[in-house]
Amino acid sequence: AAFISFVMQTAGIDAREFRPSAAHGTSIDGMIADAREFPHQAPFIPHRVRDRVAAPGDLLCADRSSRPLANWQDRAGDQGRFRPMHCDIVIRNHHGVVEAIGGNIQDAVTMARFPTDRRGILLPAPPGAPQWFAIFENRLGRLPPWTALPNPEASRP
Repeated sequence: AAFISFVMQTAGIDAREFRPSAAHGTSIDGMIADAREFPHQAPFIPHRVRDRVAAPGDLLCADRSSRPLANWQDRAGDQGRFRPMHCDIVIRNHHGVVEAIGGNIQDAVTMARFPTDRRGILLPAPPGAPQWFAIFENRLGRLPPWTALPNPEASRP
């Protein structure tokens, strides 16, 4: 969580759009709450893993607990309780593999490759591995570039 929070802060994402935390659950709960309260403006939208082709910038989140969450709706009902989780940032989805980077795995930032079906949907993790429960669609930066409005004072004689 510290790595993802660092990346978001370094990229200029403010704490209102992504809640930095040492625990993934805090950031995940914030993204779910914003998606529910502001579905058209939320910077991240949760999807079930089998319903979305992971795209660059999306967050891929797994539950490391002994009774893993099946999907993001289960986390919404978890009422903010702590769970051991992990999230990676998707960097590419091509040729049957999602490539993603994550931190704090064996004290390193690493890139991992996860298999997909022919459509690009992630395949279930093998037994014993953390199970993906959500893909958070990254909608940051989707607005058109800002352009200054004409200055009405400049057109006066």
